Amino acid sequence: MAALDYLKHYTYEDYRLWEGKWELYEGYPIAMSPAPMIEHQAIATKFISQLDSETEGCERCLVLGEEDYKLADDTVLHPDVALICDEPHNAYITKAPEIIVEVISPSTAKNDEGYKFQKYEAELVKYYIIVYPKELYAKVYKLKDGKYRKQGDFSTQSYTFEETLCKANIDFDRVFKRFRK
Repeated sequence: MAALDYLKHYTYEDYRLWEGKWELYEGYPIAMSPAPMIEHQAIATKFISQLDSETEGCERCLVLGEEDYKLADDTVLHPDVALICDEPHNAYITKAPEIIVEVISPSTAKNDEGYKFQKYEAELVKYYIIVYPKELYAKVYKLKDGKYRKQGDFSTQSYTFEETLCKANIDFDRVFKRFRK
């Protein structure tokens, strides 16, 4: 019997009662690191601001920061930024967002680049952006034929998300400018 077989399998009903910040990976609780560093939050806020501005005229889409994304009764992720469209009014995200942004922290890097990458791809999230705040660049992935294809590394360039319901553009130079020394 594997070591994990002895752990309790949790569901969303358990998860929603917990204090602190957690994610739920197929029934297993994952503690989020302490509150993200100021730089992490500021960069996430820049993405929220730009995406919100870009989609302001689109009444079908919303930009959210740190909202629960319930993939299954035993799997709940907590993306840093999500662009959602045509989402019913729920206590959490239920449909694949158009865009998800994860800002890497040392304690979350493996999850963001591995587990979440695979889950977002399987859930058909159209674009996944992994942001590296120390290096001041982001990797942009676009879903094509059910697989993520890397669109490039972005630091000073802009990228237009053509496949979203409400077209959006991110100017990565504006996102990172304040943090360059």
